[in-house]
Amino acid sequence: MPKKNYKHPIPSRNKLIEFLEDAGKPLKTEAIMSGFSLRGQRMRALLVETLTGMLRAGQIIENRRHEYCLTQKLELTTGRVSGHKDGFGFVIPDDGSADVYLSAREMRSLFHGDRVAVKVIGEDRRGKPEGVLVDVLERGTREVAGKFVRERGIGVVIPDNAKIAHRILIGKGESGGARPGQIVVAQILDYPTHMEQPTGRIVQIIGSPEQKGIATDIAIQSHGIPTGWPKPVREQVEKIGDSVPAAAKKARVDLRDVDLLTIDGADARDFDDAVFCEPSGKGWRLLVAIADVAHYVEVKSPLDKEAIVRGTSVYFPDRVVPMLPEALSNGLCSLNPEVDRLCMVCDMRVSQDGKVTRATFVEAVMRSKARLTYSQVNGFLSGNDKAIPKATHGPVRNLHALYKAFAKARGRRGALELDLPQIKFELNKDGEIERIRIESRNDAHRLIEECMIAANVEAAKFLKKNRIQALYRVHPKPDPDRFDELRLYLVSLGIKVPHPDHIEPRQFNNLLQKVKDRPDSAAISMQMLRSLTHAEYTPDNIGHFGLALDSYAHFTSPIRRYPDLLVHRGIRHIIRGGKPGRYDYDRQAMIRLGAITSAHERRAEEATRDVEAWLKCQYMVDRQGEVYDGVVTGVTNFGLFVQLKELMVDGLVHVTSLPNDYYHYDAGRQQMVGERTGRTFALGEALRVRVQRVDMETRRIDFRLADLAHEAPDEQPRRSKRGGRSKVRRR
Repeated sequence: MPKKNYKHPIPSRNKLIEFLEDAGKPLKTEAIMSGFSLRGQRMRALLVETLTGMLRAGQIIENRRHEYCLTQKLELTTGRVSGHKDGFGFVIPDDGSADVYLSAREMRSLFHGDRVAVKVIGEDRRGKPEGVLVDVLERGTREVAGKFVRERGIGVVIPDNAKIAHRILIGKGESGGARPGQIVVAQILDYPTHMEQPTGRIVQIIGSPEQKGIATDIAIQSHGIPTGWPKPVREQVEKIGDSVPAAAKKARVDLRDVDLLTIDGADARDFDDAVFCEPSGKGWRLLVAIADVAHYVEVKSPLDKEAIVRGTSVYFPDRVVPMLPEALSNGLCSLNPEVDRLCMVCDMRVSQDGKVTRATFVEAVMRSKARLTYSQVNGFLSGNDKAIPKATHGPVRNLHALYKAFAKARGRRGALELDLPQIKFELNKDGEIERIRIESRNDAHRLIEECMIAANVEAAKFLKKNRIQALYRVHPKPDPDRFDELRLYLVSLGIKVPHPDHIEPRQFNNLLQKVKDRPDSAAISMQMLRSLTHAEYTPDNIGHFGLALDSYAHFTSPIRRYPDLLVHRGIRHIIRGGKPGRYDYDRQAMIRLGAITSAHERRAEEATRDVEAWLKCQYMVDRQGEVYDGVVTGVTNFGLFVQLKELMVDGLVHVTSLPNDYYHYDAGRQQMVGERTGRTFALGEALRVRVQRVDMETRRIDFRLADLAHEAPDEQPRRSKRGGRSKVRRR
């Protein structure tokens, strides 16, 4: 094997990959050391450290002979495991290719979140890739939150996260004083194998399930959301300070005299964006100023590494787990009023028909002139001049005029109009829920949204034009299987629907317009929303279906989203004269970061959903027996999903709670049909329901029809005239 002339002590990952490719076979550590003329224990330790990093990244794997093999040569797929409550799982590949199905058997030795290498062996019954486990590259779970129970004298932790199907065995003396029934955190001692269950020790007692205010603590632990700040991060933040130094303001465009405003929710604490609008010719000039987080968070710094681990800020009803320390997220990076702040600005010229005709990006320094809320701005737009300071009247009127032009342009391109209300939880000081409030979107929300979309589009175009590696926010077409179910239902209503392969955003939006005046429009809109695939981050720019855009990137929230920070770095690299080939990131790095940030976004959504489900159950547990108006939002073969109109709380009317009959599920028409009575229960139907049961442990709410609440369940078998038992009617 030829010796490699290498001037640095330890070869880079790329050099090691080239070396293994040239060798054409798996190699042990000693052979690699010899090939690079490395000697001594120190050099060996440094080489092994690099190889270990490559193992974790899935670039290589170590076989049973302790030889290093190139993953690509073995035709393996590497990625992150996503578990399912029924025991099976999927590998979400690092390269963005199709998910690989793992049977329950393959999942026996895996946890949700593990990084693995698998070999595709064929297709599952749905025609999707199916794989077998080759190697566990990295364990994604160190601790598990769940309920502690004793089964036949053996301690067990049942994970709260449904994606973890394993039960954790707690050995004698490892219970940490926990009592059966308490919610705890277990540290994993031994990971599962094909033959053995995982074992652990209890390291934290969160509390009892009925205890008020612990929903967020459970969700944080269940989903492994980082909360503490490592020492190197704390030290870096201390060095940054709490004010913008004069040197940092030099060589920047000075916008401190411009009337930039922030418009956010009343409870917002971190202000990413500020806007300013003024007439320009027959159109407008729009400035969207975004906190310059990239100035403070340098590539590969402790802050940067921790931001990757977190990926996004997580917003719970009672607290925020930020991506960046509060000294930055609520302080130095937040565009608070009347203080100097560094920013990245998208300066746009917009025509009277809402089209951006020119855009430039500049590094600037600014001073926000006012912090306004959505409700204040909406009050002003509704005619209350006193709702906002007089000095802001002109800029807000200009923004509203611009918004109307943007809205017309949005309509022309056919972007989706799913303007769904949001649910807000009002909690007391103990974290107990006092009220569920429905908050509808207004023009204040919409005008800011349109300004942010415009800036995001221009950021994506700028990066694409300059051939810089970046993460785009992409949104594929609707899932064919789910959309086909929706199509069959809409066709049954007499609505013409395109085939899933040919659906375009404009057609999808036209369908929404066709059903908007129907009494079941909300339910249909919800079904249409469910047919959409999840948006994600990837360097492959396939466009954004929902917004009907060819290019879209997240630029406007770098305080709380890591992909936005990457976009800022790419823009800054270009405007400072950098070349694409000398950028800090290559395509492989962006693929990896796209997979990580997309996974962290899903993790945050799942955690907040868990807390919201908990709070809804907590709110409804004292309302068992009460009657509400609801609408059928889903139909299955086992019953009806109903959403309460005034609370947006969901529950199930089980088929056994329907009027006494045999019911048949009609998937095409999305309805249940009684065999004897012909009674139908259909998607979108209005129903009066009574809260029958609330299960805090499973976060499930059961309803029954209010007009049947007086009937006793007819489940007792009746004696026939022959003295035997008659058939029990299933309801």
